[in-house]
Amino acid sequence: MDIQRHPTPTGGRPFPPFSMSVRHGPTLYVSGLGPVAADGTIARGDFAAQFAQVMANLHAALAQAGTDITRVLKANVLLVRATDVEEMNRLYRAAFPAEALPARTTCVVAALPVPDFLLEIECVAAVG
Repeated sequence: MDIQRHPTPTGGRPFPPFSMSVRHGPTLYVSGLGPVAADGTIARGDFAAQFAQVMANLHAALAQAGTDITRVLKANVLLVRATDVEEMNRLYRAAFPAEALPARTTCVVAALPVPDFLLEIECVAAVG
């Protein structure tokens, strides 16, 4: 099977050495996406603003590979603050169609690589 790698956008910020997503056959693996806009700025402020930017990035990564949010099979959500779990659940429920909720793991971590990030989401999706 052919492997396709989708690069990370540059957006004026240096990125660590990884692919935004990798497709192998009918499966897409999307790297952890943080709240960084296309111009390289980090969504600042409240958790909801960061969640919205992460989901916009997720939609873009999925579209780049020819799939969409309804085809996400598994999501991993990393949160910096346990106090954001309730709001994340509310926003997450609105971000995914009720009939297409993926399997999910949510972890509260001590920190993320970029200190301003409150969350990061990675996922596995079906393609084709």
